[in-house]
Amino acid sequence: MASTAGEGRGGEGADLPDPRPEHHRDIQGGTARAAVFGASDGLLTNVSLILGVAGASPTSGFVRLAGMAGLVAGAISMAAGEYISMSAQRELFHREVAVEREELRRNPDFERRELVAVYLGRGVPRAIAEDFVEALMRDPEVALAVHAREELGIDPSRTGSPTGAALWSFVSFAVGAVIPLFPWFFATGWGAVLVSIVLGAVAALAIGAAIGYFSERSIFRAALRQLLITAGAAAVTFGVGRLAGGATTAA
Repeated sequence: MASTAGEGRGGEGADLPDPRPEHHRDIQGGTARAAVFGASDGLLTNVSLILGVAGASPTSGFVRLAGMAGLVAGAISMAAGEYISMSAQRELFHREVAVEREELRRNPDFERRELVAVYLGRGVPRAIAEDFVEALMRDPEVALAVHAREELGIDPSRTGSPTGAALWSFVSFAVGAVIPLFPWFFATGWGAVLVSIVLGAVAALAIGAAIGYFSERSIFRAALRQLLITAGAAAVTFGVGRLAGGATTAA
């Protein structure tokens, strides 16, 4: 074992680092974004809707109907919007990659000089840049991938899945939306309102903490921001509901 290790250090490839597992998260595919925004939007939308209706009339039947309608309509709308958005994005990416592929076929010398200029702009010496680009251009698929990344900011292998994003968006919205609705299946009146508020606050903190964790930002600040936004929206709709309910009663 010792001699093998010694050969690895002193032989060919001795200056190369040992491979290690990839530690970066895939943030281009769209599914993670769809899941996070879906849960956040589902909670924010339905806690506001439920408390707005409850503010006017805290009768469980009306609140359940409004909450279920908000959950179903919101989840479908969110999934459809995500699917259309991701599909349009993929089509745009594919079109730009196809244009780049054709340019590489028709005018490889210009594309070679263009890529050399990119590396020169980053401080790479001309001789090294030219040799590197020359090696890349020998394989058309490698050349296309590098040109797409350097010139267009696109990774052709990671353009996202519209279907996956739509499914994640639908499920996560429904999960977020059902949380403040849950107590209305078992309770009514102001007791159910209070439980909805507590569940909504806890869920908002959890979603905010998850956003902070996955973005490697302050978990406390992200959780507090999510809670304040959710509480503000719920307070406004609850106040509007109370005013509307009072006006209806007076009329």
